[in-house]
Amino acid sequence: MSDAFTFEALRRFPDLQADSLVAVDATDRLVLTEAAAALQATSPGQVVVVGDRYGAMTLGAIALSGARDVRVHQDPITGEQALAHNAIRSGMGGGFRQLPLTPELFTGATVIIGQLPKSLDALREITQLAAAHGGADVAMFLGGRVKHMTHAMNDVLSDSFADVRASLAHQKSRILVASRPRPDVNSLHGVAAAPVPYPLRQHHLDLDLWVCAHGAAFAGTKIDIGTRFLLEFLDRMYPTAGTAVDLGCGTGILATALARACPQLSVIATDESAGAVSSALATVAANGLTERVQVLRDDAMSTLADASVDLIVCNPPFHPTFRRSRDPFSVNYEAVICGSSVPAGWVEIARRAARSRWRVPPSR
Repeated sequence: MSDAFTFEALRRFPDLQADSLVAVDATDRLVLTEAAAALQATSPGQVVVVGDRYGAMTLGAIALSGARDVRVHQDPITGEQALAHNAIRSGMGGGFRQLPLTPELFTGATVIIGQLPKSLDALREITQLAAAHGGADVAMFLGGRVKHMTHAMNDVLSDSFADVRASLAHQKSRILVASRPRPDVNSLHGVAAAPVPYPLRQHHLDLDLWVCAHGAAFAGTKIDIGTRFLLEFLDRMYPTAGTAVDLGCGTGILATALARACPQLSVIATDESAGAVSSALATVAANGLTERVQVLRDDAMSTLADASVDLIVCNPPFHPTFRRSRDPFSVNYEAVICGSSVPAGWVEIARRAARSRWRVPPSR
């Protein structure tokens, strides 16, 4: 344990930073408090952290409760980078390792802590893996802000765990604690039930397109309004382009449609989300385009060389977090696109449609 560790030293970098945005919140602190005794009783390799936004739970478990060889899964790549930076800032360069959301992450785990995802599918995928591959005595401590929590979250946990209870609320946060895994029983009906298979798959007849989605992927297997808007422009996008990027690809619908419509294109699909990248890989494969589309987990094209792209397609994200700061598109995406040397006029963006429908304020 470390007496020198303080939450105040943690930062959100490289994510957005603003006075109203914090690197550690009441949920992080409450989870670590509720799980402290369980964490302190673990052996090396028995603690798993999921959904740690900037490293507060991982570093707190190590420094305050003596957890060792902690396995961590963070969906956004910026979360991984923030944890690495905060570990260095706190003088804690080791003690944890990043893993994808697979059985290996949970195998033999006895304590799982984390932030509750807002998506029920994301929660279900985590919970099913934890119950199926964690130790027989595994316990999950997942916290969230009360305003974002629903009874449906309890139901999802109850499908895989026999005991689910909620903590008292503290500073507008609450913890759900799940134990006694039962991966083969649906608690709502009392009969054996197969787990939901991820990635989910859906065939869209109007586009003759398969869409695959892991739990954390935005919109699941649906085709959202911004993506449909962009699909209308496929035949008008830079006809002589050699390389195209689907920036913030999600489940890979735009990249897949582009590759199918334009055989001459080399298509790159990129997203910061591990769930999105896994989903895009599955979507590309389901449509027989694995050889045509490269899928990268990346933060806003940071690993691509300057002037290496002819066409960018982007259905930009608009999430509640950003309403407290700036239009998210202006923060990273405009800078990336303006610096990418894409020929003028060959950036196809759903931004105008999104603004007209959802009244997102202009960035300037």
